[in-house]
Amino acid sequence: MIRVLLPAHLKNLAHVTGEVRLEVTGPDGAVTQRSVLDALESRYPMLLGTIRDRHSGKRRPFVRFYACEEDLSNESPDAPLPEEVVVGKEPFIVLGAMAGG
Repeated sequence: MIRVLLPAHLKNLAHVTGEVRLEVTGPDGAVTQRSVLDALESRYPMLLGTIRDRHSGKRRPFVRFYACEEDLSNESPDAPLPEEVVVGKEPFIVLGAMAGG
């Protein structure tokens, strides 16, 4: 069970409170950013296009991914997630970044 933490505006859009729990398995058994986001968008279709571009599949600007106190935003979307995330010990965090200052 993968735990996903979403920013408040995406939780409101998806009509969820707290963290989202997803059963995720990748095509080769590995749990990746892509497989987690695919499962999230499949379960909550109203999130389609909010985290990733619908056509290219690339992360939207100002959206960051974190897990185990590491920024995974620039990692390959097909790289396996840390084991702590896969077993549900740590959450996969989707965070809206701030710009300006």
